[in-house]
Amino acid sequence: MTKMLIWAAPLAMLTLPGCVAKAALDVATMPVRAGAQAADWATTSQDEADRNYGRRMREQEAREGKARKKADKERQRQCRDAGYDDC
Repeated sequence: MTKMLIWAAPLAMLTLPGCVAKAALDVATMPVRAGAQAADWATTSQDEADRNYGRRMREQEAREGKARKKADKERQRQCRDAGYDDC
């Protein structure tokens, strides 16, 4: 048991500093990563802007199409009410 401990202690001393260094690096770079993520959330990329613009245009075209259809139906109703057969 003591022979195993004699061999295991130096091995642990060689592997653990890497873990500690990695943890220290993660802690040191965390504010930079958080700042970059906040900047990404706060800004809109060109791709996102294009996608949003396209969505707004499709919605507007749909609204205009519905309004045009409603106006056509109303004109036909008025035409029939006026007594015309070929509306």
